[in-house]
Amino acid sequence: MRDRTTRRRPRGRGTTADRYAARVQAPSDVDDWYALSDVELPIGAAYEWAVRPECGAVVLFSGTIRDHAEGRSGVEHLTYEAYDEQVVARFREIGDELRRRWPDTGRIVLLHRVGRLHVEESSVVAVVSAPHRAEAFEAARFAIDALKESAPIWKHEVWADGADWGTGANDVRDPRSVGR
Repeated sequence: MRDRTTRRRPRGRGTTADRYAARVQAPSDVDDWYALSDVELPIGAAYEWAVRPECGAVVLFSGTIRDHAEGRSGVEHLTYEAYDEQVVARFREIGDELRRRWPDTGRIVLLHRVGRLHVEESSVVAVVSAPHRAEAFEAARFAIDALKESAPIWKHEVWADGADWGTGANDVRDPRSVGR
């Protein structure tokens, strides 16, 4: 079977607060929380939401904006754009594959920022709860790797000497192929 990929290129409309504000609220009726947001990510709330009585481990990854990038020093800020209509659907595919590989997973959180972010702000959060630490670590690692490799999200970097799209962009992959 041929792996179909989509080029990582910015598409879609710009973001507005009313389109994203409601998406960052934790759900009360499911065990998966997937969202794009143009406001600060609720890292503490994501951790607390992932805690389950049957799970003895919660692993949280938060990716932050650093002051440099490959070949670029003095990074001032990044602007993230997303193909809005596809991102949360892709997060669901990641969650489905994660649960297939680690069936005892408790809760999954995948949150990503869009818009302008400054150095030290969190751009992405992946949280996984599981009965044991080994599974929680492995599943969380898969979650962030799959998000980076398969979600249609792009970053534009602004640094001391210029601005350009982030280096290292890949073709968007099917989450089932991540780590294989």
